[in-house]
Amino acid sequence: MTRPALSLWTGQTVHARFVPFVNRFAYKLVLIDIDIDRLAEASKHSRVFTINAPGLFSFYERDHGARGHQTLRAWAETQFQKAGLTAPLPIIRLVTFPRHFFYKFAPISLWYGYTQTGALAGIIYEVNNTFGETHAYVAKTDGARSQHEADKAFHVSPFFDVTGQYRFTLRAPEETLDVVVESLLDGTRQHMANIKAKAEPISTRTLLARAFTNPLSTLGVTFAIHWQATKLWLRGARYRRRPALPDRDATVATATPLSLSSKDAA
Repeated sequence: MTRPALSLWTGQTVHARFVPFVNRFAYKLVLIDIDIDRLAEASKHSRVFTINAPGLFSFYERDHGARGHQTLRAWAETQFQKAGLTAPLPIIRLVTFPRHFFYKFAPISLWYGYTQTGALAGIIYEVNNTFGETHAYVAKTDGARSQHEADKAFHVSPFFDVTGQYRFTLRAPEETLDVVVESLLDGTRQHMANIKAKAEPISTRTLLARAFTNPLSTLGVTFAIHWQATKLWLRGARYRRRPALPDRDATVATATPLSLSSKDAA
């Protein structure tokens, strides 16, 4: 069955730090799920959602990928090719935070690449930091549930070095969205962040409801990041200076055996 050009995911993210002390927090999320080849159709789902134009909620192509220097599809196909997916994937869906009024910050956006039969074949984790920098981690996926690892290559938190690995665990999104990203150093888990959300049809009514129940939207995500960073600093977490950007725009993640070492696993 063909999925709509645009839909919603509503849920929450949990972040947990394990060293040198435990710190845990959670906040609610409202994400859009958009077919990158059906943007004109997506713009027709609601009067308060726009494409490449101001609105209560909106999606701008220049917020993602090559930031306007390539089409979304061209950029995504280039990244998937780096992971060995040389045949074009006919369906690519992007799960991300919408712009709310003028503002958008997406710590992570998820690009799901599907075969014609609807099987999930690849994933791109597009990661942004609060300095306006971006990097992608890309992997082939194996079945409905996949796990893969990559060496860290990109500065995200001022309280963690760019050393160690990321372990990504995800399920192909259907009725639920389930993603876990763990930071590992010498095999020891340093940090975990997850996204757990449920599918919701999109309409003017549902978007207006979200505007009232979660009025800060992505602005609240930015506030939460800085507030938690302040608390970590006050507790004595050591600040690391921002290093130079990596010499590449993407890092390939490789498949690893599924691990059930944590109840937070997808």
